[in-house]
Amino acid sequence: MFPWFSESNYLIAPIHLSERYAISLSTVQLTAMALILGLTVANILGLRYGKLVQNLFTVAKTGALLALIVLGLTLGWNSAVVSENLATFWTPHPSTPVAGDLWSTSLVGLVMALGVAQVGSLFSADSWHVVAFAAEEVENPRRTLPLSMALGTLAVTALYLLANLAYLASLRIAEIQQAPADRVATAMVQRIFPESGVVLMSAAIMVSTLGCNNGLILAGARAYYAMARDGLFFRRAGELSSARTPAWGLALQAAWSILLVLPRTYDPQLKSYGNLYGDLLDYVVSAALLFYILTIAGLIRLRFTRPDVDRPVRAWGYPWVPVLYILGAGAIVAILVVYRPMTTWPGLVLVALGAPVYLVWRRP
Repeated sequence: MFPWFSESNYLIAPIHLSERYAISLSTVQLTAMALILGLTVANILGLRYGKLVQNLFTVAKTGALLALIVLGLTLGWNSAVVSENLATFWTPHPSTPVAGDLWSTSLVGLVMALGVAQVGSLFSADSWHVVAFAAEEVENPRRTLPLSMALGTLAVTALYLLANLAYLASLRIAEIQQAPADRVATAMVQRIFPESGVVLMSAAIMVSTLGCNNGLILAGARAYYAMARDGLFFRRAGELSSARTPAWGLALQAAWSILLVLPRTYDPQLKSYGNLYGDLLDYVVSAALLFYILTIAGLIRLRFTRPDVDRPVRAWGYPWVPVLYILGAGAIVAILVVYRPMTTWPGLVLVALGAPVYLVWRRP
């Protein structure tokens, strides 16, 4: 949208640390660092400012997604495309093998492909629970937290389903498969507005990114605060500022996030640079699922070890729903370990590295 903001417009050209990794400072990286710093400062100034920013961008990005859905189902509606997609919906389309000779056209291959395909969707929905990090600052948390998590999850699920319907109403399945950089929404908007589609989607993505970043910044520091209070993180991270915010935790989080913006990945064959964020996204999904499995297993264990504890929130469908969740999440982790080892094992190794750190922090 603005030529100056480009991943290839370098203030500091890439300096290679190895064949596949380098550090650099482009105008896009500088902008990302400035946004992290600005949102962190807003949250340090007080929960009121962080909440204002979050509410503003949540409303804006939800409105943008609703507008995208309406556009796809109205201006983007193409009867010929809809008929073709419905006529061939259950027909196998050209695809790449899941691994080796395993194709998604077989039953086993389809199951494996569905498991592998969960990486992006699970990451996009991974923050459904972060509101619980600020539980101490929420009015009537026993009612508010479960309600907000349930309604938020249902709303996001509905929006994503409607967005996919909009894509299928505007684009052929082959066009969805071959969308440049997997940006299906951009391809759809460009079909409707050929001249301004990229600009519109760039603005929508920027709004969505700011809202997501602010939510993670606000919630993340609350986790460090709780860890520090339990003696498992730097003591200063467990202190509140005069504005009643975990300022030290927010500052440490910002410093680490800014450092992670600098590294770049490098593909020797394509001779092109990528960003470390893509790798971290792949790494974190399997690790996050592992912790969700442990959390649900902990719920079941507590039913036996502490049966008389007050439980203001009931686990719906217990024990079948928790058990089914563990089995489903476990199956996805197993599929990722087998068929995506290069992006799964590093995440599990990163988690394992936390064990000795935990033991060191636990020492008196």
